[in-house]
Amino acid sequence: MIQDDVRGLVKELVALERPFFNPVKLLVVGCSSSEIAGGVIGHASAYELGEAVANAALECGRALGFACAFQCCEHLNRSLVIERAEAEARALQIVCAVPRPKAGGSLATAAWKAMRDPVLVETLSADAGLDIGQTLIGMHLRRVAVPVRLSRKTVGAALVTAARTRPPLIGGERARYTPED
Repeated sequence: MIQDDVRGLVKELVALERPFFNPVKLLVVGCSSSEIAGGVIGHASAYELGEAVANAALECGRALGFACAFQCCEHLNRSLVIERAEAEARALQIVCAVPRPKAGGSLATAAWKAMRDPVLVETLSADAGLDIGQTLIGMHLRRVAVPVRLSRKTVGAALVTAARTRPPLIGGERARYTPED
């Protein structure tokens, strides 16, 4: 079941512990329902698949204490669906549009319908990202994104790519990144 697969991937991604990883306070999700169904991105949108992905991510966010943002397709300039309160708390630029399956995508449309007070924002910098179907969410991650391998490589027929972020490591050979005793 798609929802179970996504739920498992999100929990695994958020639980990853590596040196310097930022805690996950905001997860960005991109999804091609066309790719999940075995089609070509943008050509076989399936609302129920977008809905399964959105619901799984939102459920995990509520249970584990992080916010979710969902990337629209290129017809809405890859803007993101997010709760208004989260957008305002982060001082994000709200833009005017309402996603639909053929203009925004099935994932964004389903997320919009599932949220209490959704808005679209132009861009953001998330702590982690889950990309189902090669939708290219990297532009919405913090500056230093670290690709991570998860236990599943696909959801349906769509390839899965995931990343966590960390602060930039600056300095040279004298720099230290952990406190010394």
